[in-house]
Amino acid sequence: MTDLATTIDTYLDAYAESDAERRARLVDAAWATNGELLDPPIEGSGRDGISALAEVVNTHYPAHTFHRTSGIDTHHQLARYAWELRGPDGAVAVAGIDVAEVNDHGQLVRVVGFFGDLPAKED
Repeated sequence: MTDLATTIDTYLDAYAESDAERRARLVDAAWATNGELLDPPIEGSGRDGISALAEVVNTHYPAHTFHRTSGIDTHHQLARYAWELRGPDGAVAVAGIDVAEVNDHGQLVRVVGFFGDLPAKED
């Protein structure tokens, strides 16, 4: 994949895909073989590890889907974007931002997720 938006959207589709074979194909398309995904409660390495994390998400949020809710801000092979996890009724279960690193082939190497809004500044 060469289009970063397509890569990110494919990853988000994979993360909410309940069919293991389809999910594996999506993960293979978006991620480098040694990719690393870090979310606040979970982490996984390699395509199999990332796919396993998606299985956990699907267990906790069945029939939910991820949606990118912003454009993609990029520099130096890094990107950030906002997303939401929506239920079948459209209600937002979780929202946040990801910071992603891509390799020279446009594949995801590392994604670090943050949930919710930024904390208020402490005085």
